[in-house]
Amino acid sequence: MANVTMYGSAYCPYCLRARALLDELGSVYNYIPVDGEPLVRQEMTEKSGGHTVPQIFIDDTPIGGCDDLYALHREGKLEEMLGIGQ
Repeated sequence: MANVTMYGSAYCPYCLRARALLDELGSVYNYIPVDGEPLVRQEMTEKSGGHTVPQIFIDDTPIGGCDDLYALHREGKLEEMLGIGQ
């Protein structure tokens, strides 16, 4: 199973949607909240190149945010990347 990390915010509907999809697929992931944590948000931005949340990484590769996650799912690529359902 892939190593998944998501930086997010408790107040972000896109973060909730991304977490819901990962939960639905049975993926185990490390959720890192950025709320009130400027150093954590800076770390996220440096690693991903993005400043909005969520920022999602699969095996340390930045895949983007919620829309990108759902696009991979629609294309049938997400499950393979996560190493599930095989």
